Amino acid sequence: MTQKPLAFVAELSGNHNGSLEKALEIVKLVSETGATHLKLQTYTADTITLPVSGGNFEIRTDHSLWGSRRLYDLYTEAHTPWEWHDPIFELARELGLEVFSTPFDETAVEFLENLNVEMYKIASIEIVDTPLIKLVASTKKPIVISTGTASVSEIAKAVEAAREASDITLLVCTSSYPAKPEEANLARMDSLKNMFGVSVGLSDHTLGMGVSIAAVTLGASMIEKHVTISRLAGGVDSAFSMEPDEFKLLIESCNDASVAVGRPDAWRTESESDSLRLRPSLHVVRNVLAGETVSKENVRSVRPAGGLEPVEEERIIGRVFANNYEMGTPVTWEIFRK
Repeated sequence: MTQKPLAFVAELSGNHNGSLEKALEIVKLVSETGATHLKLQTYTADTITLPVSGGNFEIRTDHSLWGSRRLYDLYTEAHTPWEWHDPIFELARELGLEVFSTPFDETAVEFLENLNVEMYKIASIEIVDTPLIKLVASTKKPIVISTGTASVSEIAKAVEAAREASDITLLVCTSSYPAKPEEANLARMDSLKNMFGVSVGLSDHTLGMGVSIAAVTLGASMIEKHVTISRLAGGVDSAFSMEPDEFKLLIESCNDASVAVGRPDAWRTESESDSLRLRPSLHVVRNVLAGETVSKENVRSVRPAGGLEPVEEERIIGRVFANNYEMGTPVTWEIFRK
């Protein structure tokens, strides 16, 4: 499989904090980072859950970000109003970003089709919603599927449901907020690529950029990160989101890492020619006279190249200089008497 160009996805999610103006500002800042894509999430509290309290309708009490909150209330705060999608899409496209979204039900897919969305994302938790995946795949557009929470058999069913899509990318993901680097298990990318014959990438909820950079060196074709204007401003996702200058540095570092992997058969490079000239070799280290015997006092291995390799030192000790030679003369077989 040919490796795709690296895609960098900035996830808007709930980082607009209820302000369209802030959402548009994030789009502008993202466009200056080197990102290739902007992603939204398309749902309302009523399309994704129910206004019910208790049990699994509430986040566990000890959750580090959203402890004890009702799902309905959390999604009410975090959702991106559907009437905002058009101006966000318009600005993103104007600024050269490919824009797409994660739908959570069939009404969201219909809505996004009317906006001519370019591709779709299936969230980790929806990976078991194969009817939704089939509906999205029926658009014949590329589909990105996060694999957080999923078993291999669940991923296999999701991929089978997505086969009608024009392209499939599976993202390794730890569906925890924030996620721990030690739980990233990036080696899964190679397994996913080999098992399903698809492109792979990373949906990264860890803090910092180390996990994303590592993913790129292991073959990720897509890196997704949540982006916010400022973590200090707060918001449902801010604690594990990147600020624009950090996201820009992440992109630059990932691109460097990608080209640094290189080829397994590349050894000496053309750019090393100057360093090659500085390799140590045997030189006359003080002025000598014709007939003088070679010793460790008058010949030594020093930089630069030009003389015999240092390994030849033992073979020349005791030989006799054929002529007078100044300090700095490269030692070659020709300067000795026959």
